[in-house]
Amino acid sequence: MDSRRLGDTGPITSCLGFGCLALSGVYGEVDRVESLALLHNVLDTGVTLLDMSDDHADGEVERLVGEAVRPWRDDVILSTRTHHRRSGGMSLRQACEASLKRLGVDHVDLYIVGRARDAAPVEEMAGRLGELVTAGKVRHAGLSDVTGDELRRAHAVHPITALGMEYSLWHRDAELDQLPVARELGIGLVAGRPLGRGFLAGRGGSARELDPGDARRADPRFDPANLPGNIARLRKLEAEAATMDVSTGRLALAWLLARGPDVVPVPSTRDPVHLEMNAGSVRLLLTDATCRRLEAAFPYGAATGAPLPG
Repeated sequence: MDSRRLGDTGPITSCLGFGCLALSGVYGEVDRVESLALLHNVLDTGVTLLDMSDDHADGEVERLVGEAVRPWRDDVILSTRTHHRRSGGMSLRQACEASLKRLGVDHVDLYIVGRARDAAPVEEMAGRLGELVTAGKVRHAGLSDVTGDELRRAHAVHPITALGMEYSLWHRDAELDQLPVARELGIGLVAGRPLGRGFLAGRGGSARELDPGDARRADPRFDPANLPGNIARLRKLEAEAATMDVSTGRLALAWLLARGPDVVPVPSTRDPVHLEMNAGSVRLLLTDATCRRLEAAFPYGAATGAPLPG
């Protein structure tokens, strides 16, 4: 698998990462043994960036990842996330140390902090991140849930390596604000939900496909009232994929990979077959004309229903 640097000064990772959200059970029941085997398959495909959050299954995903990668720690880029709140809960240092303990490591390679509603100013958050870097607990600092202006202000306090946010054909808002600022400052983008929670891969197109506990049932984009408009756009993606004899998911990921060497998608799955299909996207090179057709099918604000935050 090809590699790319995450921002101007960040770590070199595989061009495609792996998001660990699906291992938390939000899309249906998961088995620990099967999840460990899947993570080993992830590493076997050449993926080196594992992206997770401390609230995935109340920290159990961090424990799972730590166990899975222990023999290969030096070959893996561990990225974990938390949310910084001004009051209540743990401090940023305490949250980081708790993640390190669950992962069984002395540092994480990328620590992405999201802004909660009652969060401190971004300048304060950046300062706290800088303290964690100085202490050796974090190699690179990242932010999520920030505007382009907030990203710029934070970067002026302490260098930000990566921006973590949802970015896909279905949700291109990053291109309007955050991504231009990130590129100006040499900050990479970890593209979460690159398959639109499976929608761009043709899954979740009806409520019947979703388990009762599936988190997508709460996402307005999957609401039965909004699905018809979204499916109409999916049909255009399917038509384009058919002309190339590839899956829609593979095409959607290839489009993201073509956005630039500073974008690293982190698709999540609990299915080894889907993992293999996602990995195949790195070998699919798109022409400028194909990219333009896809972007015309999924213009800014294309999704009917706003995505859930986080």
